[in-house]
Amino acid sequence: MAVAYLSLGSNLGDRDGHLREALSRLDGAGVGVRRVSAIYETAPQERTDQPWFLNLAAEVETLLEPRALLERCLGVERALGRVRAEPRGPRTIDIDLLLYDRLVLDEPGLTIPHPRMHRRRFVLEPLAELVSGLRHPVLGRTIGELLEDVLDQEMRPYRPGG
Repeated sequence: MAVAYLSLGSNLGDRDGHLREALSRLDGAGVGVRRVSAIYETAPQERTDQPWFLNLAAEVETLLEPRALLERCLGVERALGRVRAEPRGPRTIDIDLLLYDRLVLDEPGLTIPHPRMHRRRFVLEPLAELVSGLRHPVLGRTIGELLEDVLDQEMRPYRPGG
């Protein structure tokens, strides 16, 4: 059984509802959600003319191979109404496969570790809650060390209704 780490985000509609539903749909049939970080509210990056995101990280155990796990994530996105109308645009749900054991993989449509994870506070901060000391299999630095490089990106703990 492999251990993988996912990043989930939403900035349209019932954002925390979408996150909860995505986790529920991921859990089962070869994927077990083991641990989930707190939820963070994050300013949009790159395309700033859109609502703030809610983001979290999840640790999963899986019997699925990496490509099958990615397809499962994409299927959950489609089921929750994800439309890829514009790159980096608003979305009901986004699920990224960050890490899969210590695997390093670069295939069309699938790169592990996620190629931009080390530059994204909204990925690293929730992930550091779960595995701060885990080493990035390419960069050789821990998640906590990588997080220190991106603390200038705007985000805050999410408080429902607040």
